[in-house]
Amino acid sequence: MNRKDRKEVGQSLNKSLLVNDIRQMIEETRSAVATAVNAGLTALYWHIGKRILEEILRGERAEYGQEIVISLGRELTAEFGRGFEEKNLRRMIQFAEAFPDEEIVAALRRQLSWTHFKILIPIEDSLKREFYAEICRIERWSTRTLQERIDSMLYERTAISRKPEEVIRHELSALRGQDQLTPELVFRDPYVLDFLGLKDRYLEKDLEDAILRELESFLLELGAGFAFVARQQHIQIDNDDFYIDLLFYHRSLHRLIAIDLKLGNFKAEYKGQMELYLRWLDKYERQQGEEAPLGIILCAGKKQEQIELLELNRSGIHVAEYLTELPSRELLAERLHRAIKTARARLEAQ
Repeated sequence: MNRKDRKEVGQSLNKSLLVNDIRQMIEETRSAVATAVNAGLTALYWHIGKRILEEILRGERAEYGQEIVISLGRELTAEFGRGFEEKNLRRMIQFAEAFPDEEIVAALRRQLSWTHFKILIPIEDSLKREFYAEICRIERWSTRTLQERIDSMLYERTAISRKPEEVIRHELSALRGQDQLTPELVFRDPYVLDFLGLKDRYLEKDLEDAILRELESFLLELGAGFAFVARQQHIQIDNDDFYIDLLFYHRSLHRLIAIDLKLGNFKAEYKGQMELYLRWLDKYERQQGEEAPLGIILCAGKKQEQIELLELNRSGIHVAEYLTELPSRELLAERLHRAIKTARARLEAQ
């Protein structure tokens, strides 16, 4: 290649690099502008809703406040377009009612779009709504993912939902202020594994094989932050061989998570087996800066009283059911609400 050819190649390369750099600059700026516009609109909608709520619907003119909202919607639509028609003004009012704290809205609007908030507003339970808002912020869910998590009753399946309300408020406050996740916010019960395609009869190895085959879907069901480490992790104690079915690491919890798969109902003997695994991992695999390992025993069924008497939480062990077929939403809702009510009643009686 002569000097002229090398020069042309160099110029072409520099041009290509320049185009890529400028393209990246444009995309980054567009993204930043879109984020800023969304945050600004969300703040605007909140302030409009709050102003109408306080000055019209809760003020001296509340008796004919509804007519004022209708009239206001007509005037604003004529000047600013359909985004300010009556039905949207009412959504802004609901927004201010559902999220009364301006500081919380200011923090959330940096990651959550107005569409996110429109999905959250209809949730009547304030604790559930705050849970989804904060987890959505932490894990940066799309609006589609947020709706899917709500539809799958994620909140009701988390361990935190079974705690007394003051405990839930405390953990959500820590999450909001310090981005501090706890196992109660991460672990679920039951885990829905309908994507595995398992039939009525299968072995533990079939379950494990299916999970590894559908690892991406399994990780989505576990939740954000889980990283796969090993399958059938071999450990040796006193010349005896043991194998941990699945080993994960959770980035936010800074812990190894051992998962033991069981086909039938939970048995008391599973506790000793998992404790052995966790103590070995703590001694030989835990690295500097990490927290103590935790364990999840996934069973086809649970014996709740046995689990309570064994005080598994003190050993860092979480027992959960898994469902290979998704029941109807009504049946799942009834089951989960009953479990939450029972768990809270037992905790309050202690």
